Amino acid sequence: MTKADLVERVYERVGFSKREAAQAVDAVFELMKEALEHGEKVKVAGFGSFVVREKRPRKGRNPQTGEEIEISSRRVLIFKPSPILRRVLNQSGG
Repeated sequence: MTKADLVERVYERVGFSKREAAQAVDAVFELMKEALEHGEKVKVAGFGSFVVREKRPRKGRNPQTGEEIEISSRRVLIFKPSPILRRVLNQSGG
């Protein structure tokens, strides 16, 4: 599913114009991005939680040369599905 698909479904279900549906979808994603950027957890009831975690620097190896390299610290986005979403996914046999 793409962002355009989401806009289309909001348009169909809510009755917004396509322009209003696009603005609503954009606004939701923008708010989520801003919250995550500031280190806040984004929790959507019945769907799941998004949280940013800090990964420390670590040692790794170049698989081609075997040379040891330093992997820099970084922030990663973690998604944890809610029990409701997990149950729905497991019932569908997907």
